[in-house]
Amino acid sequence: MTRTLLAALLATGLAGAALAHDSHGHQAMPKGGMQTDKQAMMADMMPAPGDAPSTRAFKETHMSMMHAMQLGYTGDPDIDFRTHMIPHHQGAIDMAKVALTHAKDPQTKAMAQKIIDDQEKEIADMRAWLKQRGR
Repeated sequence: MTRTLLAALLATGLAGAALAHDSHGHQAMPKGGMQTDKQAMMADMMPAPGDAPSTRAFKETHMSMMHAMQLGYTGDPDIDFRTHMIPHHQGAIDMAKVALTHAKDPQTKAMAQKIIDDQEKEIADMRAWLKQRGR
């Protein structure tokens, strides 16, 4: 189940990054329409006054994760993978903490705790690997 959640989080992150990236070579679509789509997507991701406290917290953690993932690339896929996965995993931890705070279902809370435990270990492993390589 953790793999399914991670896959969903990764897909969401990649889709968000793709949408956030200025699309060159798509001049057939009027730039104003594209800008409106991006603005609508960003507005939906931003905390809003009417949001439930949990929704506000989830949106804040998502925005923080997306911001933290705006890293450069080295051209080394091993380093780039780990470097970019660390903020992604931290985003999963932050979202799981929101679930622990707001969720009612014991299975949701158990899953959230497992995600925290697993992702913290994986982040430590990735950081150790990067440190061994002078990163």
